[in-house]
Amino acid sequence: MEAKEINIEKNERIPLVVNQGNPKNPWKIIKSLNNTQRITFITAFLGWTLDAFDFFIVSFALPYIAVDFNMKPSEIASSITATLMFRPVGALIFGQLADRYGRRYPLMANILLYSIVEFASGFAPNFRVFIILRAIFGIAMGGEWGLGAALAMEALPAEARGLFSGILQQGYSTGYLIAAIFYYMIIGNLGWRAMFWIGSFPAIIVVILCYFIPESRSWENQHVSKEKKWNVKVKFALKHYWIRIIHTVLLMSCFNFMSHGTQDLYPTFLKDELNFSPGEVTITIVIAIIGAIFGGTIFGFLSQSWGRRFTIVICAFFGICFLPLYVFPLNRWLLTFGAFMVYFFIQGAWGIIPAHLNEISPPEFRGTFPGLTYQLGNLVAASSAQIEAILGEKFTKNGKPNYGLVQAVFAACVMVLLIFLVATGKEDKEADFEIAQEDKEADFEIAQVGSNSINNENNNNESNNNKQPQNSNETIEIASKE
Repeated sequence: MEAKEINIEKNERIPLVVNQGNPKNPWKIIKSLNNTQRITFITAFLGWTLDAFDFFIVSFALPYIAVDFNMKPSEIASSITATLMFRPVGALIFGQLADRYGRRYPLMANILLYSIVEFASGFAPNFRVFIILRAIFGIAMGGEWGLGAALAMEALPAEARGLFSGILQQGYSTGYLIAAIFYYMIIGNLGWRAMFWIGSFPAIIVVILCYFIPESRSWENQHVSKEKKWNVKVKFALKHYWIRIIHTVLLMSCFNFMSHGTQDLYPTFLKDELNFSPGEVTITIVIAIIGAIFGGTIFGFLSQSWGRRFTIVICAFFGICFLPLYVFPLNRWLLTFGAFMVYFFIQGAWGIIPAHLNEISPPEFRGTFPGLTYQLGNLVAASSAQIEAILGEKFTKNGKPNYGLVQAVFAACVMVLLIFLVATGKEDKEADFEIAQEDKEADFEIAQVGSNSINNENNNNESNNNKQPQNSNETIEIASKE
């Protein structure tokens, strides 16, 4: 008991001693899951995939929307900024709902919201209505990732988190891939509005799946007879984890600058600066996204044995090395290879994030902490596409915007900062969510008991001190009487 009280005061955690050995075969990890775990993971993956697909429609359709609304691409890019800026609002709202009322129903409401807004975006009569709808979409998108990641990671065994974290995060890349295919098939024939209309319907399948999966067991254990202490736990977590929260927000700011800075404007760079046709844009993006999917899955799996932070540093370093091939080659296939490798390493680093954020999260706020820190990072990086578009239009090359140079320099600076933040951070790869929950609640109770004991002891001392003079006076009185 005494040692545990010392750990509470120092806000430290006793590390679990685990024999790492050789990493498990990925196929054996997949086969080890039961049906409930598989369906839960598929639901989270599909929710994030369709959310990302809806987001990237704007990136692909941006030049066409600009023509329709008679505006510059950099002005239309502000709708992407609006979406990113409102994502923390959704992370906070839906995260708090998930921590209070469970993961499933807030996730269902979230998916319905972004589907409806996506459908309505196709009817926007002007840019003002369009950007308002994209801001509302940002609220829904901000809530989805945290809820889906918490639901999936809490359902999985600890040894499976690395692999499935990589696969889950590649729902983002898969959504990008589907958006690229839709761009090729629809934009020339039906126009940009049809992409929003058609893309809004598949999410209904995810809502149906959500209805049949069980609630998170970790959340249910957390809320057994604990509802009345929720506000107290908020203060307790903020008091003891505020440094971790700030560091994680800075970390996720770099992650989001890295991904949005290399993806959101890339189709526009290919079309406007390099004069790629829609078919060539699609082929380049599809190959790059295949690299992203492989990278996220492979490095997510490797992080289980290499460690989360070390794997992220490796990915960021090699991502910097391949940046010149990503934007500078005049040969289309060499540039496509560069895009494949850059996305391979960037999404390789991203594949570790769902597991990493859930593992370092305070158990009481696993519905809020991962999503909120992620989306606050998004808020900081919200203007990345717009900044790149403005700088690209300012620093021209052969009379055209120099988007390529701006993206390469921007990404390199961010990756260097990312390596520094990862190196100064912490990880808790072997965290057991159930054990962690019991430990945290025990720590909380011990802290309360310890505080009450100290108060009682102080009160007793004061009481004894007050009584002491009285007893002395009584003794003097008796002595004088005698």
